[in-house]
Amino acid sequence: MRNRIKVARVEKSLTQAQLGKKVSVTRQTISLIEKGEYNPTLRLCISIAKALDRTLDDLFWEE
Repeated sequence: MRNRIKVARVEKSLTQAQLGKKVSVTRQTISLIEKGEYNPTLRLCISIAKALDRTLDDLFWEE
């Protein structure tokens, strides 16, 4: 599931650090989210989705 965030980030040509800066978290936080080792708040999920031009469902909905 979390790999969808990485795929969307790479498609936008953003590094973890660049995405982190856009959503006001560290690169390490983005890394942990992508690995599924950190559970982001709803507010952070929304910020990530907006930064990547995706919906919450695209990035976070479990099948």
